[in-house]
Amino acid sequence: MRSYLNSLEWLRSGLFWRTFFMLAALVLASMTVWFVSFKSLERYPRAQQLTAQISSIATITRAALTHAAVERRKELLLDLANNEGVRIYLFNESDIIEPPDPSAFFTELNDLLKIKMGKQTRFAKAVNGVDGFWVSFDIEGDQYWLRFDEDRLEPPITLPIVSWATATLVITLLGAAVISTLINGPLSRLSNAARLLAQGKQPQPLPELGPKEIRETNASFNSMVEDLARIEADRTIILAGISHDLRTPLARMQLEVEMASLDEQARSGMQSDLVQMDAIISQFLDYAKPIDSLRFEKINISELLRQVIQEYSRVNYLHIRSAITPGQIISGNSTELRRVFINLIENACRYGKNPDQLNTVIEIQCSFKNKGKKQGILVSFRDYGPGAQSDDLNRLLKPFTRADASRSQANGSGLGLAIVDRIVRRHRGRMRIYNHDHQGFVAVMVFPEIKFK
Repeated sequence: MRSYLNSLEWLRSGLFWRTFFMLAALVLASMTVWFVSFKSLERYPRAQQLTAQISSIATITRAALTHAAVERRKELLLDLANNEGVRIYLFNESDIIEPPDPSAFFTELNDLLKIKMGKQTRFAKAVNGVDGFWVSFDIEGDQYWLRFDEDRLEPPITLPIVSWATATLVITLLGAAVISTLINGPLSRLSNAARLLAQGKQPQPLPELGPKEIRETNASFNSMVEDLARIEADRTIILAGISHDLRTPLARMQLEVEMASLDEQARSGMQSDLVQMDAIISQFLDYAKPIDSLRFEKINISELLRQVIQEYSRVNYLHIRSAITPGQIISGNSTELRRVFINLIENACRYGKNPDQLNTVIEIQCSFKNKGKKQGILVSFRDYGPGAQSDDLNRLLKPFTRADASRSQANGSGLGLAIVDRIVRRHRGRMRIYNHDHQGFVAVMVFPEIKFK
């Protein structure tokens, strides 16, 4: 059952198909109501017409058999059977009679025939095992059966009716497809443009055509894209100015500290402060880096992780355990992804030390997962430190946020995890952080798998 529902996921996710099938269902329901209403409205006129025909045939038959010569009666009965589809049988009390189905049409016909032919008139849908529409009538006190073809009671659905219904259904479905396209086309273009904008790409201006609501929406979106492009350009200029205006004085201060007559402890402390200030400026620049400056390409994320792990293998107090499935490919920027992995390792080194405070153990995993919404390339980092406060977990991915345990330290800007989350989202991925049930802090990222030809 679950696999069947998964196979229909495209019906729930696609707005075009949802609109198409809703319109088709509405039209089919309208056609059904129309057909039922038509059958109900035409029931009484058809019963009147059939009553007139049956009573006329009974009257003519009665008159013909009464007044016709004996030698002509057989010929007359044959003409009625061949031309009118009417057969006459002698009524016997021993006849095995099967009553008609109590349909709404028969109820109308029954009442009208009894008024026209007498209350003693009897009906049957089979007599002695012979099917048909049987009506009793009398000739000079003798009872007879008139047997009509069943088509007189319920005429079959003919080819023209089927053709009409089929043509109407096809035209309706084509109209539903056209309407769905007209409705969903502008929404689809808007959705694609918004997706490109979220990926840091510059979408083409949306056409400001069509109904008033569509024109106003597209015009507002185009204006927003232009404003964002202008803000992005202004931010790039501001960041370039910050990088130049702050790092140049920092370089002079570093040089002055080197040349100043200071004891070794003071010089080491000032140099450490300057390094921290430069690192904080770098984090600001990394977080605010324009998205459109990235170039995405085919990345072997498994190999990239191994390279980063190899670089940190020289750190004595850091022990990295890894389980990396080879050949995991995504579309991304290697510099940005490397920054993600380095930030997570540095974050673990800073806040995820083991309880003995002497070393840090990090577990890194990379594999392909195929479980519902988690389908994709999964990368996880886990340390064995004290973790974060439960209240802090919901806000650690926000910029300028640090856990309570680290607020007293001045060696961070609170942008490390925010930068990681921002880069993951640039790569159309998802990130989740939580405390492990058996100690430690865990960061899990899921990137969409890209299959290259």
